[in-house]
Amino acid sequence: MYLVDTNIFLEVLLLQDRKEECENLLDLIRNGKKTGVVTDFTIHSIIVIMYNLNRLKELKIFLSSLTAYKGLHIYFTTITDEINAVETALLQKLDMDDAIQYSTALFLKAEAIISFDKHFNSLKIPRKEPQQIK
Repeated sequence: MYLVDTNIFLEVLLLQDRKEECENLLDLIRNGKKTGVVTDFTIHSIIVIMYNLNRLKELKIFLSSLTAYKGLHIYFTTITDEINAVETALLQKLDMDDAIQYSTALFLKAEAIISFDKHFNSLKIPRKEPQQIK
């Protein structure tokens, strides 16, 4: 099971340079060939970003599409999870959004964090990029 970071979805939603490799990964998860987890924090972050970019139609499509992913699970963080994330931020020198992702990945014993964010390098759970998942 992989923790899928926010930037993987945003790469597709914002039609960025690495959109295609992210789509390939998300297709594997959508079809149930790979298992991924996303935090509710990621979903809320995407909501805020897409709203600020006035991309509400795309946001609605994205949110609706999440229900069709056979291999995707949403993890709802608790206050205890968020307290642990603060501790993780202090220990690992991560910002809070990365700390929430990393501490969730630790808790769930994720195989890797799928992300372009190099802040996850050299941590206990490895960072992988979408094209590394086959």
